[in-house]
Amino acid sequence: MNKKSDLPDNYVPALGYDWLTAIYDPVVQLTTRDTLVKRRLIEQANLNDGMKVLDLASGTGTLSVMIKQSMSSVDVTGVDGDLKILKIAQSKAKKANVRVDFDQALATELPYPDSSFHRVVSTLFFHHLNRSAKAEALAEAFRVLKPEGKLVIGDWGKPTGAMMRLLFYPIQWLDGFETTRDNVEGRLPALIGETGFGNVQTLESINTIFGTLALYSAEK
Repeated sequence: MNKKSDLPDNYVPALGYDWLTAIYDPVVQLTTRDTLVKRRLIEQANLNDGMKVLDLASGTGTLSVMIKQSMSSVDVTGVDGDLKILKIAQSKAKKANVRVDFDQALATELPYPDSSFHRVVSTLFFHHLNRSAKAEALAEAFRVLKPEGKLVIGDWGKPTGAMMRLLFYPIQWLDGFETTRDNVEGRLPALIGETGFGNVQTLESINTIFGTLALYSAEK
């Protein structure tokens, strides 16, 4: 695992606070229909043998491991800024007996050459970023994708109704109203398109106990 320690002061851990990292997996599983969302995302990624896949803000590595388990012939790299959570991811991959490379880096400064990956995937990450950081991370995803590569994102989206909107308020209180505003107002597809991606689609909306999660896809 490649790592560095120079993270910005405003870096936000997975659940908002560093001390919650240890319980990230059970919390996400119980509240976001995590397995279903990740399975649908993998289906939408339309993976083929030999592809190189980047799991952007890979967290504890659940998605990276699931991708490798679903198709062992793809090359999976997970990248995240949180060294503590990457150590959990490494342990998870080792326990699952799959090979995933994990790197510590920021989504806004990816340590990969242009056109390195056939797919960039990400779950529950972009709502942690303010608008300018969202744009920077999307630009980096665009840069490292190969021509005709595909981006697939699972994150909080526009609520499907009034109840889903009310249920999302605890997430906004935890993660911040500024960073989650674009998600809840359904602006993420437009931000993706503004970065240069084409064929931007909202593939599916999935209701959870904390609001509506959406799956988005786009092509380079």
